[in-house]
Amino acid sequence: MAVYRDEGVVLRTQKLGEADRIITLLTRGRGRIRAVARGVRKTTSRIGARLEPFSHVDIQLYKGRSLDNVTQVETIEALGGQMSDDYPRWTAGNVMVETAERLTPEEREPAVQQYALLVSGLRSLAHREHEPTLILDAFLLRSLAIAGWSPSFGDCARCGADGPHRAFHIGAGGMVCPECRPPGSATPSPMTVALLGALLSGDWNTAEETEARERREASGLVAAFVQWHLERDLRSLPLVQRA
Repeated sequence: MAVYRDEGVVLRTQKLGEADRIITLLTRGRGRIRAVARGVRKTTSRIGARLEPFSHVDIQLYKGRSLDNVTQVETIEALGGQMSDDYPRWTAGNVMVETAERLTPEEREPAVQQYALLVSGLRSLAHREHEPTLILDAFLLRSLAIAGWSPSFGDCARCGADGPHRAFHIGAGGMVCPECRPPGSATPSPMTVALLGALLSGDWNTAEETEARERREASGLVAAFVQWHLERDLRSLPLVQRA
């Protein structure tokens, strides 16, 4: 049997049979993988609690015919436990892991940048470093940038004309000049555009100086931009929006 070890984040779990689970992880070395954890739903299992969503783990597996099998798990950080009593952070974390899974469509395709971003984002949520919607929107923008869909919040996304510009269009890829502006473009406030740029670049001082109105407007644009490129709604995102 080919045994290997990696570290990863648990994205989701599914019941299998009476006592097993299928665990989906985003790992550092092998990208997204699925594996069977046998007996983890039994009360006597010593590793079941370590394989909950958001858990950052060091895991040993052996290769199976269709799914790999978990043989050993050590917790690096139980991030889910640190967010379980905070609804906004818990729902933001759910959007993060769902997005990470959607942006790694090929199993066993290394995605080191997406993995590092996910670990950093979940830790920031769990440690309460910033307001949860700011962390989530920064994660979504950066994960799209890693996937090749980085929005422009300065120069025109179509012709490259120097900004700032007033119009934002999802299909065009960000801010657009008056000559390139398609019908149906949004006109966010200048502070909202500054917030979006700050979240993408990691300028937290600028991001935290914004008001609730600008944050709501930015979140709406980020949500629309993400779901445009994913070509399907994120199931967990409406929970964050309602919160």
